[in-house]
Amino acid sequence: MTKTAARIDVLLSTLNATDVGTLDSIREKLRLVEEELREMDQPELAERAAATLLALTRGDMAEWKRGRAFLQSKIGHLRS
Repeated sequence: MTKTAARIDVLLSTLNATDVGTLDSIREKLRLVEEELREMDQPELAERAAATLLALTRGDMAEWKRGRAFLQSKIGHLRS
């Protein structure tokens, strides 16, 4: 497995883990995803992660779920 593929797997696992935990732990997971995307030179996806975090902070659960699903889909496509 390449380093990039491993990073993508970690990002997807982190996003999948946002189903459970305290609000603070879920926020931290999203922050980690955003930082990792910036390090991977994926600024558009990093901005989407930041917007998803803001939706969670506002309590906009529908937008948070949409954002998380979008990120899971797009990050999965980075393998190609």
